[in-house]
Amino acid sequence: MTKLAFGVSPRMALVVVAVAVAAIAGVWYWRESSRYQETDNAYVNARVVQVSSLVMGQVVNVPISENQLVHKGDVLFELDRRPFETALAEAEGKLRQAEQGTRQDQSDVLAAQADAARQSADLANAEANLRRTQQLVRQSFMSKQAQDDAQARVAAARAALAAAHARVEKARAALTTSGGATPAVRVAQAEVEKARLDLEHAVARAPEDGWITRFDLTAGTVVTPGNPLFAIVVANTFWVDANFKETELGGVVPGRSATIVVDMYPQHTFHGRVESLAGGTGSAFSLLPAQNANGNWVKVAQRVPVKVSVTDPDPAFPLRVGATATVKVAVAR
Repeated sequence: MTKLAFGVSPRMALVVVAVAVAAIAGVWYWRESSRYQETDNAYVNARVVQVSSLVMGQVVNVPISENQLVHKGDVLFELDRRPFETALAEAEGKLRQAEQGTRQDQSDVLAAQADAARQSADLANAEANLRRTQQLVRQSFMSKQAQDDAQARVAAARAALAAAHARVEKARAALTTSGGATPAVRVAQAEVEKARLDLEHAVARAPEDGWITRFDLTAGTVVTPGNPLFAIVVANTFWVDANFKETELGGVVPGRSATIVVDMYPQHTFHGRVESLAGGTGSAFSLLPAQNANGNWVKVAQRVPVKVSVTDPDPAFPLRVGATATVKVAVAR
C-alpha cells in the first residue's frame, strides 16, 4: 500500500479528514444551536376584521369582489336609503313639535304667574274686607254672620292662591332645561341624531386597508345588525405564530430578533421580533384539553405559541394567513 509522507496511508488520511470535518461541523452545530432556537411548526397570521351592517336593510349596491384590495374609507356595500331618510324626516318633525311645545310651556308659565298674581290681589282684598267687617261688627253695625262670610272668603282666596302657586311650579317643572333644552326637546334631538347615524350607516365603508375574504354578498340581500357578512385581512399586520416546544423556550423572550422563512418563498428571508409568549400551551386552550390524570398518561413535550412580528414585509412577497413557515430566534446564552 502506498504511503504518504510521515508514513500515513491515504485511507488513514481520509479518515482523519473526515473526523476533523465532523468535529468542526459538530462544533459549528453546537454553537449555532446555543445561539438560536428554531421551529418549523409556525404559521402566518394577521388581524382579520369581521364586517357586518350596523343597521337592518336591503343591499342595493356591492362594488367589491372576493380577494380585492380595498383602502380605508372605500365603499363596501350600500343599503336602500329611503327607509332611513323617511325616519330622519319623521324625527326632525318630532323635534319641531317638541320645540313648539317648549314655547307653549313658556306661555303656560307666564299665564300661571299672572293667575297667581290675580289670586294674590284677591286675597289681599278679602283680608282688607275682613278687617273692615270685624270693626263694624264690634261697633254693632253688622251682624256676626257678615264676619263669618268675610272669613270664608279669605280662606277661599288663600286656597285659590295656593293652587295658583302650584300651577306655576308645575309649569316651571315642564320647562326645566338640561343643557339649554327641555327634556322633550333633548329626547327629540337624540332621535334625530340616531336617524342621521342610521342614514350614514346605510353606506358601509372599509375600516382598514386590506383584502376582502370569505365574500358572498349580492344586491337584494337583507342584512341585519351584528351578522358577519365577510372579512378583511388587514394589510401590514402580519405576524407568525411559532409553536416552540416547552424545552426550547430558553432565551426566547420578547424583543429578541428572529428570521422567518415562509414555505411559499423558500429563497426569501423575512426578519422579525418576538412580541410575546402565550400564557399556556396550545393544548391547554384546545376544545378538548388533555386529561393527564389517568393511568395511561405519557409525558409529551408541549408546545407554547410565540408571537413573532414581521418587521420587513415585502410587497414582492405577499404573505397569506395560514401559510407555513420556519422561525429561528436569536437567544442569549
